[in-house]
Amino acid sequence: MNIRLDIAKTLRAGKREFTLKARFQSDHQRVVIYGASGAGKSMLLKAIAGLVTPDSGHIELGGRRLFDSAARVDVPARRRGVGYLFQDYALFPHLNVRQNIAFGLRRGWFNPPARAHGDKLDYWLEAFQLGSVAHQYPSQLSGGQRQRVALARALIADPQALLLDEPFAALDPALRVRMREELGALQLRLRIPMLMITHDPEDARVFGGHVLTMADGAIVEEGRHGG
Repeated sequence: MNIRLDIAKTLRAGKREFTLKARFQSDHQRVVIYGASGAGKSMLLKAIAGLVTPDSGHIELGGRRLFDSAARVDVPARRRGVGYLFQDYALFPHLNVRQNIAFGLRRGWFNPPARAHGDKLDYWLEAFQLGSVAHQYPSQLSGGQRQRVALARALIADPQALLLDEPFAALDPALRVRMREELGALQLRLRIPMLMITHDPEDARVFGGHVLTMADGAIVEEGRHGG
């Protein structure tokens, strides 16, 4: 993945205060950040994606400086070249599968047409076996299908890396096992770097790669689990 990160961010809500002060680097194709809820994992992932602005520090991905407080560099989220898979998948309920995936290619907030088409769109519909449900809406899909739609939308723009926010948390145990296998196979086939955050130790064990443990806003341990 070739990521270098050293950032700080403090959030305050009334008398409560939380400080993210994370630093790590990795050249692995699979990076897993593991920790309990409230450890700061989502804030860290959003900072990499450009959805949260750190107070200080720097973020470098693939040799590109995405954020540098000292140099006043803050590349907008849309130009960071990363795909982001939200925990709840964040599919648009009023758009069908074809439109949701095609949205990943659009700039701005104009909805793709209901019969959107194109070589890239057709490729990802076929790659994720979604052609038969391309006309359906998120509420009509299974959990596994919704995840595939969200993945296709994130991948259709050819991102430099894929960021995954608790990708299996919304799935039942049996489906979770299968989708772990599918995601692992996808990463090997596409050779796209993936950074996943999770509170489930089984995700870290099975997905493998460079595993970083996070607690109280900081990386406190790291190891490698094959993969």
